[in-house]
Amino acid sequence: MTTRSTRSPRRRTVVALAVVLAVLAGFIVRLVDIQVVNADDHIKDSLDTAFAGKQTLYGTRGSIVDETGQTLAGSILRYDCQLDPLLITQTDADVLDKKSKSRLWADVSNDVAEITGQTPEEVRAIVGTALGDDPDTQYAELKNGVSTEQFRALADLKMPYITCVSHPARAYPDGAVAGNLVGFMGTDGEALEGLELSQNDCLAATDGERLYERGKDGVVIPGTETEVPAADGGTLQLTINRDLNWYLQQLIAEQTQNMAAQHGSILVYEVKTGKVRAAAEYPTVDPNNVDATPADDRTSQILRGTFEPGSTFKGLTAATVIDAGGQTPDSTVVASGLENFPNGARVRDSFQHPAYTYTLTGVLIDSSNAGISKFSEKVDKKTRYDYFKRFGIGDGTATGYPLEANGLIHPVEEWGAQTAYNTAFGQGVTTTMPELARAYGAIVNGGVKMPLQIIESCTKPDGTVVEPELAAPERVISESTSAQMREMLENVFLQAPYAKTVEIPGYRIGGKTGTGEKADLVNGGYKAGVYYTTMVGFAPADDPQYVVVVTLDEPTKVTSSAANATAFQKAMTQVLKTYRVMPSTTSPELLPKFG
Repeated sequence: MTTRSTRSPRRRTVVALAVVLAVLAGFIVRLVDIQVVNADDHIKDSLDTAFAGKQTLYGTRGSIVDETGQTLAGSILRYDCQLDPLLITQTDADVLDKKSKSRLWADVSNDVAEITGQTPEEVRAIVGTALGDDPDTQYAELKNGVSTEQFRALADLKMPYITCVSHPARAYPDGAVAGNLVGFMGTDGEALEGLELSQNDCLAATDGERLYERGKDGVVIPGTETEVPAADGGTLQLTINRDLNWYLQQLIAEQTQNMAAQHGSILVYEVKTGKVRAAAEYPTVDPNNVDATPADDRTSQILRGTFEPGSTFKGLTAATVIDAGGQTPDSTVVASGLENFPNGARVRDSFQHPAYTYTLTGVLIDSSNAGISKFSEKVDKKTRYDYFKRFGIGDGTATGYPLEANGLIHPVEEWGAQTAYNTAFGQGVTTTMPELARAYGAIVNGGVKMPLQIIESCTKPDGTVVEPELAAPERVISESTSAQMREMLENVFLQAPYAKTVEIPGYRIGGKTGTGEKADLVNGGYKAGVYYTTMVGFAPADDPQYVVVVTLDEPTKVTSSAANATAFQKAMTQVLKTYRVMPSTTSPELLPKFG
C-alpha cells in the first residue's frame, strides 16, 4: 500500500529529473544552433574578435630586364621584426628564478642593437615603453625593412620573443644604369616614375591573405586556416643593352662635365628594327637612393625633353627637296653669308662669306642656313610641312614611357615670312631625341620609317608573352633619295672641320650637327650665346645599322656642336663593337661642295 509519505519523495525525484532533462534539452538545442545551424555566422564573428588572425601573403613584383635578360630592377626580401614584451619579462623571470638557462634581455638587447643598427638604449626603450602602456602586451615594433643578413643574425639569437615577417622590396642591382628610364618605387611599394610606373600593369603582383584563429596563447588553432594565394607580377623586357648603357652613361657624364653643360644624353637607335639599344644621360638617378638626386633630374630628359634641332633639320629639308623637288646632291644655288628674301625674311650663316655657288652637298657640309633656305624654295611650304610630319616630327614616338614629350611644328598656315625659311634649318620648330633618331633612321634605311621601340615584351607569370602594339613601317622617301642622302651625309663627316674627330678607322660613317638656340621663357626670344647642341650620325654608311644621337644642353667650354664630336665618336665605336658590326669593305665617293 502506497502511503502519502512514500509518494512525496518519488514525486520530487520525478520533478527534479524532468527539470534536469529540460535544462539538458535546452543546452543541446543551443549547442546544435551554435555548431550546426548558425556555424558560419559564428565562425565569421570569431574571426572578427581579438583571437582572429590575418597575414598578408605578398606576391613578387616582376623584374625589368635588358635585351639579354640581365636584371635592371628586381625584388628582394625585407623583413619587419617585432618583439613580445610580455614574453621578455616572463623569460627574464625564469632566468632569475633559475628555471631557464636563457639570457637576460639586458644582455640580448645589446646584440639586437648591433644587428639592427640601433643603440641598446633605443632597443630597450621599445620594450619599456610598450610595457608601460600595457603590462600584458605581446607586440612591439623592433624595426621594419631589415635585410636578409640582419634577419638571419636575429634568428641566430634563438630568442622566442623576436619574430620577423618577410615582404618583397625593390632593388636595382646596377644602381643608376638606365635609372632615368627604368624609374623607381616609393618606400610604400607604390610605383612613382619611369617604366616602373607606366608598365605597372605588367609588373605589379597581387597580394593574397591567410586567415586563421588563434588561442589565448597566440598559437594558431588547427583547422581554422584559409588562404587566398598571391600572384606574382610579369617580367618586362626592354630593348636596351645594359652593358652598353653603362658605358655610354660614363661617357656622357665625362663629356657633359668637360663641356660644363647642364645636361647630356646619348640615344642609340637600331636602324632596321627601330629598337633603342641605349638611352644614357647625365645627371641621372640611382633608384636605390632617389633622395640623393635633385627632383628635376629623376626623370628622362631624352623622353621628356624638347629642343630646337638646329642644323640637323637640314638633312630632313635636303631629303624633301630631292624626293619632291627634283634636286640632286650636285644641284646648286647661289648663297652668301646673309640673304634677304623677297618676302622680307633675312637669313644669316654662322660665318661670313661671299656668294658661293653651293651644291646641296656643300650646303650640308658648311651647314649654310642661307643655302638650305634657297633650296627649300624648290618645293612649296605645304610639301615641306607634310614631309616633316611624315618623318614623325611633332608626333612623339609612343615608347610607353609616362608623359613622353612630342616635338612641335606649327601648321603651315601659321608660318610667317621668317618661319617659312627658319624651319628649313631647324628654328621655330622643336623635336625630341627619339623623333630625331627615328627621322634619320628613315633617311638612311632606304626611306622607310620604323616605329621606335623601348619595350620588347611583357611575360606574364603563366608564360604568356605580350608584345607592344607598334605602328606599321612607313615609307617616307624613295630608295633613290635615301641612297643620295647617305652619300651626302657621309661627305659631311668626311669634309667638315670636325672630320678627324669623328672618324672611326675601318668604318664609313655619316651624319649632321645642329646648334639650336634656346628660348628665353622669361623675357621671350632666345637666350644670348646659349645653345643646345646636337650630333646625329649613322654607321656603316654603306649599310646603315645604327643611328647615334648625342646632345648637350648649354655647353659653355665649346658652344658649337663640335662639343659633341668626341662623345659621338666614342659612342658609335662602342656600339659597333658591342654588336660586332663588320668594317666597311668599300670606299666613299667624295662629292663637290661647289658647282
